[in-house]
Amino acid sequence: MYTKLVNRIQGLMGLFWREVAKFGVVGGVAFIIDTGIYLWLLSGSMAGHPTKAKIISAAVATVFSWLANRYWTFRHRRQANVLREVVLFVVMNGIGMGIAAACVYISHWVLGFESTTADFISGSVVGLVLGTIFRFFAYRFWVFTDELDAEPGYEGDRQLIQADREG
Repeated sequence: MYTKLVNRIQGLMGLFWREVAKFGVVGGVAFIIDTGIYLWLLSGSMAGHPTKAKIISAAVATVFSWLANRYWTFRHRRQANVLREVVLFVVMNGIGMGIAAACVYISHWVLGFESTTADFISGSVVGLVLGTIFRFFAYRFWVFTDELDAEPGYEGDRQLIQADREG
């Protein structure tokens, strides 16, 4: 029983650790791009237009994120139908943004935490974490959907997970 559990955990780690690490790097770089462009725009020509500046910075970061996830994180699992992939990616990002916005809404309007710090923590910390978890699984299972074992060198990962079912 113990060996089966260890094998299952090894299989899951083999399947997900590479993608989780790459996804985290892409997300971190996208966050830096978004924040950097946003602050740059606010300190310049869009000083009086924070909403427009945020839309522009988020759009640039989203394009980067799609390209990096498609050609690096999930490169072995990308779809042949690029239009379908892009549409799903945009929809899943929209849901992820909705999760962050819901966190701000609940914190600000339901719980009564109305400070800028509370809004930042609820949206950019709690909302970002929850949205990122959703995005990873959404990208993994709905956007980039090729066979799990397609990456060379990791063909046996699925067998480790299924070993206890067969044995």
